[in-house]
Amino acid sequence: MNFSMKEAIEVLERTPQTLEHFLSGLSEGWLQCKEGVGTWNASEVIEHLIEGEKHNWLPRLEMILQEGEGKPFPSFDRFSHLQETSERSIEQKLLEFKTIRAQNIATLQTMIDPDLHLELTGSHPAFGQVKLRELLSTWVVHDLTHITQIVRVMAERYRTDVGPWQEYLGVLKRK
Repeated sequence: MNFSMKEAIEVLERTPQTLEHFLSGLSEGWLQCKEGVGTWNASEVIEHLIEGEKHNWLPRLEMILQEGEGKPFPSFDRFSHLQETSERSIEQKLLEFKTIRAQNIATLQTMIDPDLHLELTGSHPAFGQVKLRELLSTWVVHDLTHITQIVRVMAERYRTDVGPWQEYLGVLKRK
């Protein structure tokens, strides 16, 4: 097992700042580009991360602590952020994400005792039994997945412009 609460928090704390440094001040061309139909742009990914902070990670952690496996987690709508058009700037979205994440980490640190709680279990509606440690690990890897997604989507914008170098640019390799 590689999980460490301290190391998980290191990544969770850095994600908002990483995205803020990377995305703030970029032109709409970078923020609105997509990989194709049905994919998300960088701005939509930030909105998704905000929704996860509000409705996914801490509510599920609380359910594990309070309910155990007695009551399954409510479903999380991964696409809810797409149902409303937001006129907020990327900077406003990043500030909201950064603020909620800081609050959630502070709450996490008061809620969880790594020596007592990591192996507690809850009930996921699709997976069945899940451990608190697995949920926390997923939160970290979820962040890393969406950072990777943003970079990949932005690279896609210049796919044809890089010409023959495309074969040397791993971010442009299609699966």
